[in-house]
Amino acid sequence: MFTRLNSMGLYGMDAFGVEVEADIANGLPGFDLVGLPDTAVKESRDRVRSALKNCNFTFPMNRITINLAPADKRKEGPIYDLPMLIAILMASGQISCNLSDCAIIGELSLSGNTRPIRGVLPMAIHAKELGYRRLFVPAANGAEAAAVQGLTVYPVTDVRQLINHLTGHTTISPQLPQDTHIPSLHALPDFADVRGQSEAKRALEIAAGGGHNVLLIGPPGSGKSMLAKRIPSILPPMTFEETIETTKLHSIAGIMPPDTPLVHTRPFRAPHHTVSPAGLSGGGSIPRPGEISLAHNGVLFLDELPEFSKHAMEVLRQPLEDNTVTISRINGSYTYPCSVMFIAAMNPCPCGYFGHINRRCTCTSSMVNRYLSRVSGPLLDRLDLHIEVPAVDFDELTYEKKSESSANIKKRVDAARTIQNERFRNTDITCNAKMTPSFLYKHCQLNHAARQLLKAAFEKLGLSARAYDRVLKVARTIADLESSESIQAHHAAEAVQYRSLDRKYWNKEL
Repeated sequence: MFTRLNSMGLYGMDAFGVEVEADIANGLPGFDLVGLPDTAVKESRDRVRSALKNCNFTFPMNRITINLAPADKRKEGPIYDLPMLIAILMASGQISCNLSDCAIIGELSLSGNTRPIRGVLPMAIHAKELGYRRLFVPAANGAEAAAVQGLTVYPVTDVRQLINHLTGHTTISPQLPQDTHIPSLHALPDFADVRGQSEAKRALEIAAGGGHNVLLIGPPGSGKSMLAKRIPSILPPMTFEETIETTKLHSIAGIMPPDTPLVHTRPFRAPHHTVSPAGLSGGGSIPRPGEISLAHNGVLFLDELPEFSKHAMEVLRQPLEDNTVTISRINGSYTYPCSVMFIAAMNPCPCGYFGHINRRCTCTSSMVNRYLSRVSGPLLDRLDLHIEVPAVDFDELTYEKKSESSANIKKRVDAARTIQNERFRNTDITCNAKMTPSFLYKHCQLNHAARQLLKAAFEKLGLSARAYDRVLKVARTIADLESSESIQAHHAAEAVQYRSLDRKYWNKEL
C-alpha cells in the first residue's frame, strides 16, 4: 500500500517542502530509505521501529520503502522521524486520516516522545507560504512555530497523542502565540556603572548611532570589555524584520531558549580567542552559522584581538564588507547574513603598558611590533572608529556622582536612527554604516571648510579610499546626533580623529 504526506526541510537559511512517500509491499522484510538522506536521516529507521513497538503499534514485517522527495536535495537531521512513522502507519492500514492540508516535522525518542529540533521558524514560515493550514511540531518548538500568523500549530508531546488527534479520539489544543514583549533595558549592563572614559563613551555613542565598527585599545583594566558589554543597552530596538531574521538564524543553530517564540534582544556574541576560523565564519561538514552570523543585527565582540589566530581574523574581512558570508561545499553553497557591529579590544603591547603615563612597558621594540602586526592593515581599515581607552585615575574611580545612564544615551541614539530610517526608507539600508557609494555621495555632501579639512587629513594620514568612505559615514552619524542636515567642519574633524590612532601605534617609531 502507498501513502504520501508533507514535511519540510532546510537548506542554509531557506526551507523547502518535502514529500514523505511510503510504500509497503510483499517480500523479504526490509526498510529502505531513499531521497538523498544524510546519516541522521538514515538512523531514523531504528528510532521509528523502536517508537512504533514501544507505543504498542505493529511494525510491518514487509518490504518498506520511504522516499523523501525531491530526491535531488539533501535531507539533513532527525526531523523526519515523526512524518515517517505516521506514513508507515497509514501505508500499513493501522490508521486512516487526511493530511493533505498539513505538514509534520519532529524527532522521536525510542519511547515515542518528541524531542526539540532546529530551524522550526523558517520551516513554519515556508509551510504557510506553501498553503498548509496546520503544522505539527514537537511540543518544545510550539511557541517558536506559533509566531507565524495564519498557521495553526499543534504541539506534539508523543506519538500516541498525535495519533489520537489524527484519528479523532482526542484533540491537541493549538499552540497560542505568546506575548512577545521586549525585555527591559534594566536587565542589560548600564553605562552609568562606568567611571571616567567620557571620550570613549562619546565614541561608542557615535558607533551605536550609525552602526559603526570599533577598535578599543588601551592598557589592562582600563574598562575596554566593560564598555563593549554595555553597547547593547544603547542600541535601538530591532524591527520586526530584524527579529524574524535573527530568530531564524538562532533557530537553525539550535540555540533558541526554551519556550521563546522570537529573539527581541540584539545578540551580543563574544567568542574566546581560541575559536577556529570556521567557528567565526561558519562551516562544518553540514555548514552551520558561525559567530558572526549569530551576532546578526547585534554585536560581535572580540576581546584581546591579537590573540586570535591570523586566519580567524582575516576570515572576517569579506563578511564585514558584504554583510553576508558564503560557505561553499562540494554539495552546494550556503549563504548566511551577518550585518553586525564589530567591536574589537586589545592591549597596545604584550605587557599592556606601551605608551602608559605611569607604568613602564617591559616589551622590546620588536615584541611590540610583532604584537601589533598580528592585526593586519586591511582589517584595521574596516574598523570605523579607533578609540584609545586610557587608564582611569583614582579621582575618577572614587567620584561619587554617577555617569550618564544608558537610557539617556539611548535617547540620542534612537533620535539619530530615526533620521536614518527616514533617509533610507524603502531600501535595504538600516544605518549609516551600511550606506552604498551612491547613497554616500548623495547624503554626505560637505561644505567648503569640511572638504578642505578632509583633504588635508587624507593627504597627511595617507587614508585609503575605504577609510575615506568610512570617515564620511562617521561624520554623517555625528551630524545626525546633532540633527544637522549637512556635515559641518567640526563633524568632519571629530570623525577624522577617530582614524588617527592606528598611526600612533602601528606607524610609530619605537
